[in-house]
Amino acid sequence: MSILGYLIIALAKVLSLVINLYTIVVIVAALISWVNPDPYNPIVRILYGLTHPVFRFVRRFLPRPLARLRIDISPIIVLLALVIVETVLVGLLSDFGRSLLMQ
Repeated sequence: MSILGYLIIALAKVLSLVINLYTIVVIVAALISWVNPDPYNPIVRILYGLTHPVFRFVRRFLPRPLARLRIDISPIIVLLALVIVETVLVGLLSDFGRSLLMQ
């Protein structure tokens, strides 16, 4: 059971790393959206490709008054969701892996 415990802890760490990297991508994309970036820049295109589908998904569920604001709050909602997922899912996986190691 100890090998399974170590694998689950490793999975939790990799998941935490992926969530942290995507958090950075979301923050950079939000900051770049404040200026008028060149749409043909490869970095802008990558950021747009990585974040636009998630932002569009969040915008679909926003209430009308929030959707009409001049400020796009979808990056804030995505960041909050990432923090919640990381706290809950990574915490559960880490605890489960540690409990398997204790047996």
